[in-house]
Amino acid sequence: MANCNDEHFGHDKFLLDPKEASLKELVLLLFFSDVQSRKFVDCPEENRLRDINQRWLIFISILVQKILLSCREPLAQIGHAIEYWLNLISNNGGPFKLLLNYLKDKVVRPDESSATFRSAVGHCDWRVELDKSSKPEEIKYNSSLSLMAAKLSYENKAFIETIVKDHWKMEFLGSYDYWNGYQERASTQALIFQDKKVDPTLIVVAFRGTNPFDADDWSTDVDLSWYDLKGIGKLHRGFVKALGQQENGWPKEIEQGEIEQGGDHLYAYYEIRQMLRDILLKNEKAKFILSGHSLGGALAILFVGVLALHQEAWLLERLEGVYTFGQPRVGDGQFGEFMVDKLKTYEVRYMRHVYSNDIVPRLPYDDNLLLFKHFGPCIYFNSFYKGKVMQEEPNKNYFSLLMAIPKFLNAVWELIRSFIIPCLKGPDYRESWLMTLIRVVGLVVPGLSAHCPQDYTNSTRLGS
Repeated sequence: MANCNDEHFGHDKFLLDPKEASLKELVLLLFFSDVQSRKFVDCPEENRLRDINQRWLIFISILVQKILLSCREPLAQIGHAIEYWLNLISNNGGPFKLLLNYLKDKVVRPDESSATFRSAVGHCDWRVELDKSSKPEEIKYNSSLSLMAAKLSYENKAFIETIVKDHWKMEFLGSYDYWNGYQERASTQALIFQDKKVDPTLIVVAFRGTNPFDADDWSTDVDLSWYDLKGIGKLHRGFVKALGQQENGWPKEIEQGEIEQGGDHLYAYYEIRQMLRDILLKNEKAKFILSGHSLGGALAILFVGVLALHQEAWLLERLEGVYTFGQPRVGDGQFGEFMVDKLKTYEVRYMRHVYSNDIVPRLPYDDNLLLFKHFGPCIYFNSFYKGKVMQEEPNKNYFSLLMAIPKFLNAVWELIRSFIIPCLKGPDYRESWLMTLIRVVGLVVPGLSAHCPQDYTNSTRLGS
């Protein structure tokens, strides 16, 4: 059996471990270029960062990860409390009706596994219906459907199934939790459904993005670690581990014994690939698309990369497109060239959507040594939802003093626009009070509120 450990999985790597980084080690990092001697860095001896700016970026990355790790439990508890109260209020028809129900002892308490329980992401943008102005024969249909699927992936299984079957009138194929080797828990989630209203039939796979109250997810986004695949390029450590990379790299198949040693862990790439094989064998004309918002977008495009690595030509020929929204960078320039070649060879459409000042597509940092690069065209939408195709989104690394004032002014405009747009475009565009609160926070950290699915939904519906 072919094993990617022999052919592709190289010894070149750059891994950061914030748990091992003491204050002393971080200070030494800034003053000495031999980063390999730092306890929290695992890399070959020849890797030396002589540029203080590059070491400074690593310092910031580790510091942010340590802060996130220290906030893991309280952040999760805060998130749980917020989602509980959001659903408590909505289940009872608003704060005033909640008070009346409390006085009558008729309070409807939320059930986290029920089809009515929404995540915080779902409370930011209540829309669950598909865009009625987008028809299956139109190019934008798949983009709009992909965005709604990516947004839906944040919800629980019962909620997802209800929306897919009862609202979209499509066939629900499942919602799954997969093992994330980076976080060492089953935190990689994906949903699969089938749209039979189009010809040919379309299978949609959507990966869940960054959980706003999961410190590990945010830590993954700001991590600068990578593995090298010989002849392929360097790939982000957190993303490939979330997708299912094994300790020995990317074996084409996993033996049953290997799974048992991993404690019966199910890995996203291997499980979803097999599901697609089984489904597509039953319908020789069917196609499939991959989608994801934020971290989910990274997993979607990496899924294609591993299919290409394994030379899964039959599946790649059935892949209609990859649609990502607010996707972070996943690899280096070499990987980008590899992917551009494979996408062209198999005629796969890759549409990487970026809204305005969204911070996540500008992470991890694009630097000559820190390696991370986007590839393929960027479908960029400004704050007026005017779209255009670009090679790279403006202000590609986000942290620019020259852009500080324009970003702040844009955040002010986005807050004002949230009150204007329902009057101009209709009640479907009315924003929730939670989204308004997030836009206020966005005045302090411009680009944070821009990452919410709300603006990506508007972009796919109002943009060109």
